[in-house]
Amino acid sequence: MNDRLIVALDMNDLKKIQTIVDGLGDRVNWYKIGAVPFTYFGPEIVKFIKSKGRKVMLDLKYHDIPNTVARSCEGAMAMGVDMLTLHIQGGFQMLEAVVQAALLTVDVKKVERPKLLGITVLTSFDEALFKDMFGDISRTLDEHVLFLAQLAQSAGLDGVVASPQETAKIRRTCGKDFLIVTPGIRAPGQSEDQGDDQARTMTAAEAIKAGADYIVVGRPIVKAKDPLAAAKKILEEIEHGFGKTA
Repeated sequence: MNDRLIVALDMNDLKKIQTIVDGLGDRVNWYKIGAVPFTYFGPEIVKFIKSKGRKVMLDLKYHDIPNTVARSCEGAMAMGVDMLTLHIQGGFQMLEAVVQAALLTVDVKKVERPKLLGITVLTSFDEALFKDMFGDISRTLDEHVLFLAQLAQSAGLDGVVASPQETAKIRRTCGKDFLIVTPGIRAPGQSEDQGDDQARTMTAAEAIKAGADYIVVGRPIVKAKDPLAAAKKILEEIEHGFGKTA
């Protein structure tokens, strides 16, 4: 089950990142590199993770005109990332441009195609903030997430990043082969009001039961006194989500 857990390394301390990755060893196969570590350390942080034989989810949430995003994703693919994210809000043309760029890059540069994931609505949004942001929109937050997931699928993306609260609906609508990556994961015993800036959360077990393929966990692991022990607890939660015992 270590292939279902993605540990988010949202830190600007390179030594701590290296210590955590080394300490987690083969219990964790995936790491998320977002805006913070990539801005501080650039492609070198991707090279470090890959040098350890681990997989990288590059979470830069690309959102710009189609050509700019397509060229940026070509660069990400050249780094050898295994997943990358882009905002579905960028529209169908932007998403399709990335899919086409990925096919061309794989054909010309003979690199492995990463999984392309669309960002739906950030987990920091609740219904009130969603209405503040989008104004008099007829769709609820849940309905908008589902609309975006269908748009991503129609453009040829492999899956989406969505809160665990929308996972079951996306799974029913988009099918079993559509990847769903879920952040907003609470640690075992952590209440919803302890979720920092995450508004739409679940436990790892609940997210897996709802249909998530991967779960993203950051602070409950990287800020723990014993990150390895914290990761093991999350992995046990994942096992329970599949109806298994660790």
